[in-house]
Amino acid sequence: QVQFVESGGGLVQPGGSLRLSCAASGFTLGLNAIVWFRQAPGKEREGVSCTGDGSTYYADSVKGRFAISRDNAKNTVYLQMNRLKPEDTAVYFCAQDTSFKHCSGAYDNVRDYQFEYWGQGTQVTVSS
Repeated sequence: QVQFVESGGGLVQPGGSLRLSCAASGFTLGLNAIVWFRQAPGKEREGVSCTGDGSTYYADSVKGRFAISRDNAKNTVYLQMNRLKPEDTAVYFCAQDTSFKHCSGAYDNVRDYQFEYWGQGTQVTVSS
């Protein structure tokens, strides 16, 4: 029960928008960086976006289209996704960095144990 709960995914046409929610269940958001990841079949896990201590991160593939935010009163982190593309199709997860408050410059080769409170993910499918 102590984990993030991702929601907001679904089926959307190319060019559409979705807002994903990452709600802390059974705990309060900490001070460390929180990262949205995505995983598609046959592809490596990709760090999509991060919100940290005075810093943010966006993968090159989503810059200008996605925006990360947090609402501490609701204990939730959001990912607003606009102008969605078929290549955005994936299961989206969020997790908290175990070590760092600031966002990294890349999340290409991270290991599971470097993050905590992984949720079950929410499916995003972009198709027409």
